[in-house]
Amino acid sequence: MARISLEQWKALVAVVDAGGYAQAAAQLHKSQSAVSYAVQKLERTLDVQVFQVRGRKAELTEVGAALLQRAKTLLEDAEQLEHGAQRLAAGIEPKLRLAVEILFPTWLLLECFAAFATRYPNTHLELEESVLGGTDEAILSRRVDLAIAPGVPVGFHSEPLMDVRFIPVAHADHPLHRLGRRLEYRDLRQHRQIVIRDSAVQRKRESGAWLGADQRWTVSNKATSIQALTMGLGFAWVADHIIARELERGVLKPLPMVGDDQRRATLYLISPEPGFAGPASQALADILRRETAKQCAAQSTRPR
Repeated sequence: MARISLEQWKALVAVVDAGGYAQAAAQLHKSQSAVSYAVQKLERTLDVQVFQVRGRKAELTEVGAALLQRAKTLLEDAEQLEHGAQRLAAGIEPKLRLAVEILFPTWLLLECFAAFATRYPNTHLELEESVLGGTDEAILSRRVDLAIAPGVPVGFHSEPLMDVRFIPVAHADHPLHRLGRRLEYRDLRQHRQIVIRDSAVQRKRESGAWLGADQRWTVSNKATSIQALTMGLGFAWVADHIIARELERGVLKPLPMVGDDQRRATLYLISPEPGFAGPASQALADILRRETAKQCAAQSTRPR
């Protein structure tokens, strides 16, 4: 039997995060004395000192800091358990939230949505089109029911969905193509590179296999990146399926780099809470697996 209640752990976390007892009380909609009593009772029950006074400021002890991290994990788990139970009790989910890396083909995703809608027309789909760390944040915070990402945070269930090939490209009339020879990285440094910004809130990165160009434009979505490339405004590494039409029409051409300068990544289907996946979530995951496998099989039979 646990001797410390969730309310006591919540009080401890609130005092630290809010910056004091008064602020925590306002955040928790409780009196300051109630919050102070909850933390003191926690200390007495566990026979530990959570805070120590230095000057006029109370700071966490080493034990307090360790307990704080465990408390946050405990509260997050409790919240997810509650949400999961609510989803199971509801039967067919009224809403599904997805975070999908922009590398996944948009047309294929929409076809999967259309197939899903024929079976679950009343389930609302909420899509977050993410980049790099933004997808990780959505998974780690468990604010989505399904995710498609090029990496899998530790401890999450995943399965390979498709491989993506990146190639360096520029407009057919770009000065780099007019050099008429194999290119080295020093050639690229003199021209503008188009990169896509990480959608993460906490840790932002720029998407690109190489970021050595002296000139760089950073945009927030792939449509803007492709438009800039087709206007001859720069070069970029792009997943080949995203620019298939532009390559077929000859608007964009792969840059003839010295050696094999292709990059590859694997996209994974991730279920942050597989144990609480309802029928709609499972059905959408099945459709994504099936339709992506069909597309990959069709691509493998085409000559490159």
